[in-house]
Amino acid sequence: MAAETLEKAPAEKLLEILGPVETFFDLKEIGDFGMPARATTEAFLEPLAKASPASRLGPLEKVHVFWFAGMSCDGCSVSVTGAQAPSVESLLMGAHPGLPRVVIHHPVLQVESGPHYFYAHELALQGKLDAPYAIVLEGSITDETTALATNGYWSASGEMPWGPDGSDRAVSTDEWIARLAPGAAVALAIGTCATWGGVPAAEGNPTGAMGLMDFLGKNYKSALGLPVINIPGCAPVGDNFTETVAGLLYYVQGFGPLPELDELGRPAWLFGETVHRHCARGAYYEEGSFAKEFGDPECLVEIGCWGPVVNCNITSRGAINHLGGCMNTGGACIGCTMPGFPDKFTPFYKRPPGSLASTTASRFLGGMIRPLRMYTNAYLNREVRWDRDGGPTEEPAADKPESRPLLELGHQLYDIMRRSTDTANNPGEAWGKIKQ
Repeated sequence: MAAETLEKAPAEKLLEILGPVETFFDLKEIGDFGMPARATTEAFLEPLAKASPASRLGPLEKVHVFWFAGMSCDGCSVSVTGAQAPSVESLLMGAHPGLPRVVIHHPVLQVESGPHYFYAHELALQGKLDAPYAIVLEGSITDETTALATNGYWSASGEMPWGPDGSDRAVSTDEWIARLAPGAAVALAIGTCATWGGVPAAEGNPTGAMGLMDFLGKNYKSALGLPVINIPGCAPVGDNFTETVAGLLYYVQGFGPLPELDELGRPAWLFGETVHRHCARGAYYEEGSFAKEFGDPECLVEIGCWGPVVNCNITSRGAINHLGGCMNTGGACIGCTMPGFPDKFTPFYKRPPGSLASTTASRFLGGMIRPLRMYTNAYLNREVRWDRDGGPTEEPAADKPESRPLLELGHQLYDIMRRSTDTANNPGEAWGKIKQ
């Protein structure tokens, strides 16, 4: 019986076309070009961030992070720079006890440019880098094989002397990822474009856009044996990314377990719940109260919110420093963290078809529950003295003589049930009592 042939991943197919590379820049010939400060970002931070084994407490003093941008709006970078728990600055400065400092290579944040910026990348490709490295992708991967057919590219990150006879040529983001992924300790995708393809991969796009997991293949494992780790969102919660990075750093340093991931490579503790379960408007859904237009305080499901079926923690964590977030500020969830976004959620801001059954049931149940809660709420909004001697306000409907006996009877029954659980007046074990 013939052995099963596994289809090659897009990354492998791309490298088969491009072939290996062996030529790199000679920085001595280039001189200070691209080095306005005559020092790299790492060199600037090292005197303040580098620590001794006494404070690092583990085998690693630093970890390199290579950040690449594919088909992206850079919103993920903006989101991460606003993270607070932990902040990017604290990771770069090695401020967390035991954690190695992060040496980031980001096309926006670095002071160096050109060949000097890519020098660490070259060392990583040659296996000469002085510490382990991780790769981070922001934005979609494109199908560069189609662009190569016309000697073009979709999304590139710099130039390298990898053209004919050592000439410079543009290097696509895909190529960098494909060459660096096998040696990376961890491969992370940030944002929905990088995780699932996102908006650039919507139906009808000409680029063949996809997520990092699809590009590297379902069988991909990093140098540490880890799958692609996905932190989706458009843009994602910045703290979701930095918290995951911190957890991974504790793991590689030997101070903690591998962070739990779900079947799609998402941090399980961050994406295990739906938007609806922690939404501030969720109680309105339970009571069958729904907004009719944006600006209303009730549940937004009937005007286009997909929260009950979307995995995201934006409602509980907020966008930045526990503030903001779509539903928290009156916006409907359009499913931006999900693999099916955007195609399976369009048209936006229209009632999801599946909500008809659930909202109808909520209205039926809420029609009974809501009046009972209002009835009890009115009673609890009065002092006992007011019930006996009269107070500044009357209960709703108490001014109608025919309603008074019914109101009083209901409250008496309520009090009887409440007092039946009072162990101070009835036989029963005292709360917290230790049995002999």
